[in-house]
Order: sequence, then structure tokens, then C-alpha cells
Amino acid sequence: MKTVSILGATGSVGTSTLDLVEREPDRFRVRALTANCDVDGLAAAAQRTRAELAVVADERCLPALRDALAGTGIAAAGGAQAVCDAARGADWTMGAIVGCAGLGPVMAAIEGGGTVVLANKEPLVSAGEVILAAAARTGATLLPADSEHNAIFQCLDAARPASVRRIILTASGGPFRDWSTERMRAVTPAQAVAHPNWSMGAKISVDSATMMNKGLELIEAARLFPIPADRIEIVLHRQSVIHSMVDYVDGSMLAQLGPSDMRVPIAHTLAWPERMATPMEPLDLVKIGRLDFEAADAVRFPALRLAREALDAGGARPAILNAANEIAVAAFLANRIGFLEIAAIVADTLDRFDPPPPGTLKDVLAVDAEARRLAEELVQGHGSRVEGCVA
Repeated sequence: MKTVSILGATGSVGTSTLDLVEREPDRFRVRALTANCDVDGLAAAAQRTRAELAVVADERCLPALRDALAGTGIAAAGGAQAVCDAARGADWTMGAIVGCAGLGPVMAAIEGGGTVVLANKEPLVSAGEVILAAAARTGATLLPADSEHNAIFQCLDAARPASVRRIILTASGGPFRDWSTERMRAVTPAQAVAHPNWSMGAKISVDSATMMNKGLELIEAARLFPIPADRIEIVLHRQSVIHSMVDYVDGSMLAQLGPSDMRVPIAHTLAWPERMATPMEPLDLVKIGRLDFEAADAVRFPALRLAREALDAGGARPAILNAANEIAVAAFLANRIGFLEIAAIVADTLDRFDPPPPGTLKDVLAVDAEARRLAEELVQGHGSRVEGCVA
């Protein structure tokens, strides 16, 4: 029986993971579940799965969690350190805590040397070199839960990288793939979170709409796979049936196809190197009928260019990109800035801040904090300079 911990158990990835784990109780034993402050959701999940431990990151929510779990025999804890402690000791750990709050717990899981599944982007985008060095040192296995990276993982002959010509990341293009820049100026948060293919949280849905999500995935792919960054391409694929492809030097191209449901890649990581059943219906290729592909437009979607430049520059640039984007997306969702200003604020933050490359997780967090501070200043004064960047 495989022991499992889920960091971020009440979010969309966490609940998808729980759904799979609960379907095979004889195969998985839940060690720890964490959430920020969703006491009801966390307590219910802990009781259903008979988890050993439930943890809230916000320590103020701990008394309510203890009350909800009273008499169940499930231990309760609270605070950032308690989340890191919960990340240790399982055979398989899902890292699905959004934002840089997930960095410490993921590092703690890696220090344990087990299998760590990456569903949040910060470990590889903001702290890629630090995370990979820790995994190499401890012998931890890193597996990708993103549908695109999981598809590449399934298709890539990593032992023979010289045989790979290209990695092709597919992108749905989001809800505004056919919109002009002028039309996107008036986009509302409600429009931006309405993804045409996937059911996701608000932040990642906005990232998909700006295509920053695909830019961050480009950086992740360059960290995860032994392929030069200039051989990783992005192609629009509206149907979201092919999740990514690997092109080999002999002309063969391998693609992973599947429904637009996160339970498919999560199941692959849960059972790896084996397979497990999911509740997904088989793809009906006749009903799908066609698969379309288009070039990605980095002019209408400047986040693609910003991410590529940050990847090429290396050092602290990806961490700054990610931090500024989080601040800008939050401001957009709060109706403080316009949709096009998201990328503009990221670009301006990158222009204003260029620290030395971070060598430790503490360094990464310091870069992240300063980038957030600068981005917030830009949000508060998002007047002429930001608008000029948009134009």
C-alpha cells in the first residue's frame, strides 16, 4: 500500500487527487492532507480518507479544525512549519499549494527522498535550479502533474535526448485566442475565468487567457527535460485533445491524447510506473472529428515573449516573472487593473529589478518578495508608464 500526502487538498488539483485515491482505498493510505483555511473541506476529506493528519496553513483556523475532527482520531496541526512537517514521510506527495507558499513544503517533501508530484509552477519556475539540485542530492523522484508536462514525460525517451528534435507544448489559446488586442482591452474577470476547455481555478484560468500559463510551462519544460530551450515550441491546439508532443530526429512524432480532465495525468503519477483506472470515458475520435493546430501569437499575447526572455536570461528572471504575474493577476481579478495591464506590469517589474541569481530557497523567496513589492507599486500607480507598455 502506497502512503500519500496531498498538499493543497481542497483546491482543484487536490480534490481531483482525492477522487482517485478514494476510488482505490486498498491501494493508497493517506498520511497527511493540508489546506490554507478551508476547515470544512479539509475535515471532510480527512474523515473520508481516514487520514492520519490534517493541517491548516493559517494557524488561526486550527481551533476550528480541531473541533471539526474531535473524536475522529485524526491529528490536527496549523501553521507554515506544520505544513512543511506534513510534507515529509509519505511515499508519494502531491504538491498543489498555489503560489510561493508551496515552495517550502515541496522542498520538505523532496528532502524526504520519495516521489514528489509537481502541480504548482513555482518550484520549477521560481526555484528550478535549487529544487533540481535538492532532488539530485536526496534521490527524490519528481513527476509532473500538468497535463502538458505529463504528456511529454510519457512520450519522451529521456535516456536518449540526442534523438529528440523538438518538444511541442500544445495550448488551447484560452477564451481570447481569436480576439484582437483592442477587443481584449475591455475583458472582464468573469470573461477571463471562463476557459473553453478546462475547469480550473481563477488564477490559472486568467493565466491561460493571457497565455502566461503556457510561458510558465515553457520554463518548467526546460527544467524538467534534458532538451535545449530553443527546441521547445508552443503550438495552439483548440481541442485540447493532444496534450503535448515529442518530435524525433527520424521523423517520428509521439503525442499523448486524453480528455481535458486533470485526473488523467494525476492518475499516471499516482500509479507510475504502472497504470490505474480512472472514471474517464474513452476518447471518441470519430466524435472529435478533427485536430487543428495554429502558430502562437506572441504579439497579441506578450506573456509568451516575456517568459521566453526570462528563460533565456536565467538567474532570477523566471522568479521575478512569476511573482509579478501573481500580483498583476490578483489585481485584475479585483478589478484594480485592466486585462492587458497584466503583461505590462510583469514587463515593467522585469525592467526595474535584476538581482543576482538565487542560490538557495531563502534567496528565491527574497527575490519573490521584492518582485511582488515592485509589482504592487506598479499596480497602485498603473497610469502612463504601464499604459505605454501595453501600447
